[in-house]
Amino acid sequence: MQKVSLEALARQQIDQATAAGRNAADTVVGGHEKVLRQTVIGMVAGSELGEHENPGEATLYVLRGSVRLIAGDQQWDGRTGDLLMIPDSRHSLLALTDAALLLTVAKLP
Repeated sequence: MQKVSLEALARQQIDQATAAGRNAADTVVGGHEKVLRQTVIGMVAGSELGEHENPGEATLYVLRGSVRLIAGDQQWDGRTGDLLMIPDSRHSLLALTDAALLLTVAKLP
């Protein structure tokens, strides 16, 4: 059994993103070789995860701040405490404020 403080990881990833001037991420559960992967992502206000394919069944939980998920002509805003279902299409993510996110992906072999 392993215990992880998402609050502490959120602070850490935002601090790392701020220091580096770009997004920061740390996979806390699983990995690319596993079915389930959970990654804490830190983003500074105005930064973006450019358009990319859906990684599998995925959700994005906003730990801190606010973001905008964009897929084609649709967009969804999420703020602290919101859970966004990532669409099964190309999409991008914009940090409206400094933000920390928990990305959960399940990718069947």
